[in-house]
Amino acid sequence: MEEHEPGSNSANSETVPEDQDICHPWPYLRESPHVVSFKNDWLQMLCVSRQHKNHQLLAYKTNQRKDMQVILVQVNPGEAFTIRREDGQYQCITGPAQVPMMSPNGSVPPIYVPPGYISQIIEENGVRRVLVLPQQPDFHPGGHSPLHHAPPPPHAHLPAFIPHPAMMPPPPQLYTGMVGGVGDMGSQYISQYHPAHIYSEQVNSADSHTQHSRQAFVHRDDRTSKTHERLQRKLKDRQGGSGGGQVKDSPPPSPQKTSSSLSTPDVHNGVGGKGPEAELPAGHVLDKQAGRGKNAEAEELDAATQALQALLSTISKPVVSDIQARAVEASWSAPKTEDDSTPTGALSYEVSVSFSGKDGKYKSMYCGEELSTTLENLRPATDYHVRVQAMCNCLQGSPSEAVSFTTLSCEPEPPSAPKKASGTKNSLVLQWKAPCDNGSKVHNYILQWDEGKGNGVFEQCYYGPQKQYRVAKLSPASRYSFRLAAKNDMGVSEFSESVELFTSCSVPSSPFPPELEMAGVTWLRLKWLRPSSSPKEDDVCYILEMEEEGSGYGFQPSYDGDELSCCVRSLHRSTKYKFRVAAYNSEGKSNPSPVVEFITKPDRPSYPSKPVIKGKVLPNSFKLAWEPPKENGGADVTKYVAEMSEGLSGLSWELVYSGPATEHLCDGLKPGCSYQTRVYCMSEGGQSPLSETLQVQTPAVPPGPCQPPRLVGKPKARELQLRWAAPQVDGGSPVSCYSVELSGPQSEESREVYQGPELDCSVGGLMPGRTYGFRLKAGNKAGFGPLSERYDVTTGPGAPEQCKAPSITCKSPSCAVVSWEAPPCNGAPVTEFRLEWGAAEGSMQVCYSGAALGHEMKGLLPATNYFCRVQALNVAGVGPFSEAVLCLTPCSVPAAVGNICVMKESELTRFGVPDEEEEEEEEDEDECIRPPPPPLYSPSTCVGICWDPPCDHGSEITSYLIDLGERQPVVVGPVTKHVIQNLQPDTSYRIRIQALNCLGAGPFSHTFKLKTKPLPPQPPRLECTAFSHHTLRLKWGDGPAKAAASDALQYHLQMEDKSGRFISLYEGTCHTHKVQRLNESTSYAFRIQALNEAGSGPLSAVYTFTTPRSPPAPLKAPKVERVDDSSCEVSWEAQLPMKGDPVAYALQFMMGNSDFKQAYKGPGTCFTVQHLHPNSDYRFRVCAIRQCQDAPELSGPYSPTVTLAVQRGGDGPASASSSSSSRSTSSSASSPSSSSSTSGRAGHSLTDEQCAFLLLMVFAVIAILIAFVIQYFVIK
Repeated sequence: MEEHEPGSNSANSETVPEDQDICHPWPYLRESPHVVSFKNDWLQMLCVSRQHKNHQLLAYKTNQRKDMQVILVQVNPGEAFTIRREDGQYQCITGPAQVPMMSPNGSVPPIYVPPGYISQIIEENGVRRVLVLPQQPDFHPGGHSPLHHAPPPPHAHLPAFIPHPAMMPPPPQLYTGMVGGVGDMGSQYISQYHPAHIYSEQVNSADSHTQHSRQAFVHRDDRTSKTHERLQRKLKDRQGGSGGGQVKDSPPPSPQKTSSSLSTPDVHNGVGGKGPEAELPAGHVLDKQAGRGKNAEAEELDAATQALQALLSTISKPVVSDIQARAVEASWSAPKTEDDSTPTGALSYEVSVSFSGKDGKYKSMYCGEELSTTLENLRPATDYHVRVQAMCNCLQGSPSEAVSFTTLSCEPEPPSAPKKASGTKNSLVLQWKAPCDNGSKVHNYILQWDEGKGNGVFEQCYYGPQKQYRVAKLSPASRYSFRLAAKNDMGVSEFSESVELFTSCSVPSSPFPPELEMAGVTWLRLKWLRPSSSPKEDDVCYILEMEEEGSGYGFQPSYDGDELSCCVRSLHRSTKYKFRVAAYNSEGKSNPSPVVEFITKPDRPSYPSKPVIKGKVLPNSFKLAWEPPKENGGADVTKYVAEMSEGLSGLSWELVYSGPATEHLCDGLKPGCSYQTRVYCMSEGGQSPLSETLQVQTPAVPPGPCQPPRLVGKPKARELQLRWAAPQVDGGSPVSCYSVELSGPQSEESREVYQGPELDCSVGGLMPGRTYGFRLKAGNKAGFGPLSERYDVTTGPGAPEQCKAPSITCKSPSCAVVSWEAPPCNGAPVTEFRLEWGAAEGSMQVCYSGAALGHEMKGLLPATNYFCRVQALNVAGVGPFSEAVLCLTPCSVPAAVGNICVMKESELTRFGVPDEEEEEEEEDEDECIRPPPPPLYSPSTCVGICWDPPCDHGSEITSYLIDLGERQPVVVGPVTKHVIQNLQPDTSYRIRIQALNCLGAGPFSHTFKLKTKPLPPQPPRLECTAFSHHTLRLKWGDGPAKAAASDALQYHLQMEDKSGRFISLYEGTCHTHKVQRLNESTSYAFRIQALNEAGSGPLSAVYTFTTPRSPPAPLKAPKVERVDDSSCEVSWEAQLPMKGDPVAYALQFMMGNSDFKQAYKGPGTCFTVQHLHPNSDYRFRVCAIRQCQDAPELSGPYSPTVTLAVQRGGDGPASASSSSSSRSTSSSASSPSSSSSTSGRAGHSLTDEQCAFLLLMVFAVIAILIAFVIQYFVIK
């Protein structure tokens, strides 16, 4: 438990505003959820809610420590203790429980109890207990002051919490107040509440009422009952037996009846209940007539309380969801009545959790009004039971049924840091303990170390299931940091805290003897060195031993630590001491060092006499003298020290003399300045105190020399800005004036250019680029001082003058040398020249920038005008350009020929053809397609090239030389096109061209590679593979199988029209073509031509093919009409003559399954068939025949067959109508007399139109059904 000293400024002792509406002023401490710290010295109030009526409501025991008092609030079973926390929320603690609280001022907090209860303080074995017990009938605290009603509850959801009476004004009508008073509470708070009186007549009715309701209290256990009885006895002893105590070993007093002089119904804990006076023993005599009506009302209130408590106990068990490793979501439903309504008043809920089984101890995890909460800070992989309890108006229902759940597993907890089990100089053995695995077994450990680098970067040195590891190959006396993590199936834990371990080292060697660092009268400061054999990482400590001369005690330790120096104090003056030092570490202690001796110093002497002036004080010096000290401290004075301080403040002193003399000349002083002097002496015993101070004033002199003036900014051409500083020596008087003198570069004569008190000036009227010298002197009231050193300054330079026109000398047609002269520099040397060059005067560009006086221009074009000009630069700026100079380069051979290309075939074909013929050919192309004229130049043996004329460089080109490699070069005139003839077909050539003029031949062009085309192909043979009266299928070549090697071949098929001109039918790589839309019995002329990349081959000879005559068209099915039993008449439609040829008809019939036989051939369109056999089926068909005059007849296709069934002779009249029906439907029919017997055999045929219509209807129905299914099952 945390304790706070009175008046401490801890975080838990902040004051709470007095006007804050709180139920309890003691917020919880952060270390424990049930520890509270008092905020104020005067404890304002403590609200206690009592749900069940027991004899002992609350018990407080205190443990006092100084002014701090720890108070344990004991909450009995079935009771609730509610406080307000720091965050403003309320927490309800149900009994049995003990709530630790703290009091900063040692006083017991005032506790306000319900009506009819009193508080008593019992001290036993130094422990004070505050008991809240039922009020006895003869106990009347506070006298008979007027009745005051209690204030309303401070919060709606906590109606039974009664705040401090002084915080809220009393309302006009409320329930009765509560009696209170305990400890050191004032009587003005006790007299405001009075007990209510309930008569004993209501006992039976109240008991009978509670028989059918839920028991209104929870029985105490044996331990609580015994504690209550013991406290009751002690209370009775303190009161001297007054008040009618309870009989020993009697049962707890009934909470049903009581009596008092006032009859006011008690509203217990904010809801109706019985008065606390009902807890009196049964032997008391009660006034039955005074409170008869009040007890009846109290009984009704108690019944309502029991009904509400029974409703709160009907809460359902919580629902657990979203189970995590350390948290879970719990939700529940509010209790409801039979009519599905919630009880009146604010409901709050308390959720408690147990991890020790369903019947184990439950811990409160939530208290609030929400119907869900998140339970956090749970243990992973742990079985929990959770239950919820409803509260209304501080009445608690029974807890709900517990719901079990198991949290999930997670990564292990961070393990503890590894420990050193053993170690050597080069190894460490580490051990560790297994951490909490959180539900999943730890199967590996990760050990990391920093490799002794100490940079905080860790590397893995072990990974495995063992719990110890030996780290080898380490350095002796070295520090290593280690950390550990555990790993299970759920993941890797966090690393432990890093631990630093050291390897062992050997025993230190004997150190060197200590040295005297400083000595005093009563102390000696010694130092020593670290043993050379001990590394820096080894923790070495030292023991300094001392022996006083003549003491006889030997060496005694005077220091033990790890420092390399020590100051030994409390020594005797001028005494000899012996010292030695030894080193030790964890491995052992070294031998001591050799013994050394040191002597303490004597005391210091007394102070010398006050110094005096000997002689006259000069501006820069004076002479001091003093007397030796009266007491030298036991040793002769070795030297005197004189100190001087400038000014009268005496803050800074300087040493001016140190020696054995008793006088000194102080020189190097400042004139006109005040000085203070003092003297002290030194001996072996130390330094004496300072003497008295002497003040001296030196006379003033003119100022000392000044520093030369300095230039401010950049020098201008005709003006300079100077600045200077005050002289370091002002001569003892402030400087009042400065004088600046100016002299020429080589002249010694000077003149004053400025005089005044300022520290800067501007000197004008100077010449640019000149050097001037300046000197400065300062003056005060004693006069001017000496001149400063000469300071030379050169005025700013100007830009250079304009350069003269440059001269140009042409070394070759493509090279020229430009030279120029340097212009006047105007005070600054020319650092750079810029040469601009260009073909036009207005578009020149910088082509050279440098310090040279000439430049060579290369890469110029011959016979070209160029302009140039030059410009000079220095640090001051850029000078103007010179005049532009024109230069014309000499003529030269032509440039190289460029842009060589091959002429197209069309250009090659028309190369050399006059323009008039070309125009005629263009006109003929619109009229018809004529065969192309034979080319003058074949692309297989000729190549046409063209090029762009190169620059002639001032001399006209006279000819071109075409180099063909191995062949003889070709020389042509000044043209840009040429056809090279007599070349080999399908051959590559490399061509380059050279231009020539009167000055010579120019360079060759780049090599241009070209290739002649192969020879054009010969035309193939044209054949007609299939023909009809209106089509012809033509074929040429060898077909696709044999033409694989010549896929590049294309064919051009032409046909002669009526006017005798050939028109194009087909162009492509196919070997067949079908000519359609021809006339019958007509001759057509064709020719063909093959093409490839070499060009178009020659046209083939003309091939003529003739189409045959066309046969007649097919007839419709004939119509059959029965004439009699053995004959029928067959008729068919007639056709017109075909191009003058008459048309005849052939009628065939077939009986049964025999072959068709011709029944008629002629020009007629009907025929009567005789001698038909009865009971036989006949099929008829007809075709048209074209009777050609000069050719054989051509028969057309037969019409569809028509079937006729011939019946017996007795059924003649009926079969005629049947045949008529069959004729109209183009199907067989039978007579009416035998229709029933032959209906299955004689089918009903459908026409083509009917079949098509039937199929269309079927598809329409199917489409409608599919659309309906999609609409109903998919969309909806």
